[in-house]
Amino acid sequence: MNAQPQYMPGPADMASVLKDGEKWTLVLVKELHHSPAKVWAAITDPAQLREWAPFDADGSLATAGAKVKLTTFGAPAPHITETTVTKADAPRALEYKWGGFDIRWKLEPLGGGTRLTMWANIAKPYIAMGAAGWHLCLDVLDHLLSERPLGRIAGPAAMNNAGWQRLNVEYSKQFGVELPKWGAEGKG
Repeated sequence: MNAQPQYMPGPADMASVLKDGEKWTLVLVKELHHSPAKVWAAITDPAQLREWAPFDADGSLATAGAKVKLTTFGAPAPHITETTVTKADAPRALEYKWGGFDIRWKLEPLGGGTRLTMWANIAKPYIAMGAAGWHLCLDVLDHLLSERPLGRIAGPAAMNNAGWQRLNVEYSKQFGVELPKWGAEGKG
């Protein structure tokens, strides 16, 4: 018997792309019914990141200047990136690099909750895959904060998820990019 709740992501409406020549930036916006302080803890605390993010952190991301190792979750071989947190303005803004790409978070109070915006530089051929993956991660984050955990859906587990596969196709069409030949099936 599977104790994990049934989950299927909604439509591909969370992400957009900013284009500056060959530099593409993925932008995701998620409205959460949780305070900025609670969301801040979830995006900076290693224990909480292990529950929803596509990487593990060996230290807190909550302090500017902190040096942290980020390990990609589920990679076939360990993929570890050393990063330095370049901005940590609790509970409003967080910036660091992951795998050489800029990651920025903005938290804005919205009623009794938070509008969470994330920017990530991703190479054009992988932008739809990134959008689909982060879409799942942010949904998992929302469920976690609502005390209805789904369990982490990242890495290969995400790519084998029917919801990720659908989102990858939908975001590819929205962004005007081709799917890798294996992209629609989620297999490499």
